[in-house]
Amino acid sequence: MEEELECPNSSPEKRYFPESLDSSDGDEEGVLACEDLELNPFDGLPYSSRYYKLLKEREDLPIWKEKYSFMESLLQNQVVIVSGDAKCGKSSQVPQWCAEYCLSIHYQHGGVICTQVHKQTAVQLALRVADEMDVNIGHEVGYVIPFENCCTSETILRYCTDDMLQREMMSNPFLGSYGVIIVDDVHERSIATDVLLGLLKDVLLARPELKLIINSSPLLISKLSSYYGDVPLIEVKSKHAVEVVYLSGAQKDSLKSILSLIFEIHHSGEKGDIVVFLACEQDIEKAYEIVCQEGSHLNPDLGELVVVPLYPKEKCTLFKPADEAERRCQASQRRVVLTTSSGESLIWSNTVRFVIDVGVERRKVYNPRIRATSLVTQPISQSQAEIRKQIVGASSSGKLFCLYAEEFASKDMRPLKPAEMQEANLTRMVLFLKRIDIAGLGHCSFMNRPAPESLMQALEDLDYLAALDNDGNLSEFGIIMSEFPLDPQLSKAILAACEFDCVDEMLTIAAMVTAPNCFSHLPPGAEAAAQACWKTFLHPDGDHFTLINVYKAYQDTTLNSASEHCVEKWCHDRFLSCSALRTADVIRAELLEIITRIELPYAEPAFGSTENSLNIKKALLSGYFMQIARDVDGAGNYLMLTHKQVAQLHPLSGYSITKKVPEWVLFHKFSISENNYIRIASEISPELFMQLAPQYYFSNLPPSESKDILQQVMDHLAPISTMKKEGEKCPESTEQRCTVQ
Repeated sequence: MEEELECPNSSPEKRYFPESLDSSDGDEEGVLACEDLELNPFDGLPYSSRYYKLLKEREDLPIWKEKYSFMESLLQNQVVIVSGDAKCGKSSQVPQWCAEYCLSIHYQHGGVICTQVHKQTAVQLALRVADEMDVNIGHEVGYVIPFENCCTSETILRYCTDDMLQREMMSNPFLGSYGVIIVDDVHERSIATDVLLGLLKDVLLARPELKLIINSSPLLISKLSSYYGDVPLIEVKSKHAVEVVYLSGAQKDSLKSILSLIFEIHHSGEKGDIVVFLACEQDIEKAYEIVCQEGSHLNPDLGELVVVPLYPKEKCTLFKPADEAERRCQASQRRVVLTTSSGESLIWSNTVRFVIDVGVERRKVYNPRIRATSLVTQPISQSQAEIRKQIVGASSSGKLFCLYAEEFASKDMRPLKPAEMQEANLTRMVLFLKRIDIAGLGHCSFMNRPAPESLMQALEDLDYLAALDNDGNLSEFGIIMSEFPLDPQLSKAILAACEFDCVDEMLTIAAMVTAPNCFSHLPPGAEAAAQACWKTFLHPDGDHFTLINVYKAYQDTTLNSASEHCVEKWCHDRFLSCSALRTADVIRAELLEIITRIELPYAEPAFGSTENSLNIKKALLSGYFMQIARDVDGAGNYLMLTHKQVAQLHPLSGYSITKKVPEWVLFHKFSISENNYIRIASEISPELFMQLAPQYYFSNLPPSESKDILQQVMDHLAPISTMKKEGEKCPESTEQRCTVQ
């Protein structure tokens, strides 16, 4: 499914001799030295001098002492659990040892694959491990992340995101290409990781030769041991000289306390970078703005204060060790990294000496009864607090400033991070499990079972989307929907677009809403200039259409520009994110490849015509009929059709910019928070909704004024529908027009 892309540093023209022999003059002594060179067993070439340098660094890692016991356990057992903290080296060394094991048995059972929760860490680990193994990235070592495949059929060791291995199971359910599977960062408790742990139990029974390695933090080990039974445990001990300072009362005005601590540390002259864990991304933006402003007035003799906002959702954000050139530039700098809980796995640098922790996080908690996500601020877990402590550089002492009392940690923090499966919308997971069931795998047993009402809501939504047949199994539409690496609603909209002759436009919409936000974070005072630029892209039919305009303008610029720099400047001048638009381009290409592979109809683009705009709305409604809202007072207060939450259009919506207030809108995102914003909204008519929404979905809606209005619309449409049935065969009848329902 994945398109094989060109990977960094993947040229086969690799070093053939260590650097010490590069200048050999070819004399007899040099020839003998070449003959005595140790060869890399993975590619048959002599090791470079860099390999030996990195080997010494690897031998200093805490996990290196456990190599012999790990290899013994791997040889004699099918499942091995490795327990270690964030900096012990388990994510980079264990996969290499497993590759050595597979090499020793001549890959008779396959290669090695190691899952990661974050795509950034999958890429960076692959790059690091390829360097340590002295091989080429994209050849012997590679990575697979959503919409990017940097591997070949000959790749020995793959890093991938957990959801990509999950998707591979749809076509290769017993994962026959692999002799060792490593599930890393299990303590993150992502949905895909929990599902993999459950499914792999059945795979291990079917494949006795398969080895499974589970990497986790120490606090989850007892739960994992009871889940997988009596399996060997490799415990990696690490020492951290960390001074923990509890500042009770600082949470009341955490931002002020954080800023005070940052500048106090900087004025102290103590060396080392600072990492600040904030509750949410909005806090990152506030802190970034203030620290940058105040930092510009600091005494230059103290050194430059460089602020690094770390947004994990962006593809390339990773705070990692600097190379030699960067270290020389940074000698007089102090970096301040601002991040949230989801950035815990993205801090790799050993230069961190100070961590400031607010002790709370904003989590997304899905409510299946109202089909909405709430943003809830709550204490972090004790396991997360421990990980933050471990981030402080292991090579020397550091300080952890906790903006809460010590009693708060013991009484208010849960021992473990909640499983995502217990707080998220499970519709996509259930669609995957239904697809896997076709392959013959049994029912999945989870470490933490999801709430029954969440599973029932997911099944109900799949039924509304026509993904299930009368027996509760996947329908033909459901099977096709599962082929797309998208939310089921978006997959359904693409299928409907095939019938409404607007696939080209719907693929663009799907790519743009899946990629990061294409509109850049605005610096203070830039709002008016940005809105003036964005007005040129606005489309009267709504935000989904505006996204098409943005993408088309980006494509035209890319085709007509002499260099990538020109494209980046074009994006910068219009306050657009070039990286987000590049990502959308890659996503769209893969979605088009899927459309072509499964031979779905693809009409010529017709964007701009009235008929095409109507068809796009029909396709969107076919997938998003459960996400409709009505303006109840003419002032932009929208009441959800499925529950009684009131929301407003997001300030960056085209309607907010043009001051237009449509009565009925279809929206892509909504979260219950202090600002109940609807994001990415487009105007629809109640008549179109009644024509395309399943009748039994409408019947199940709770009583409301909006439902009464829709009932009147349906009563008005009924006689017209009857007249059409009695007259000539009408190609516009609901049944013929929307067979995907």
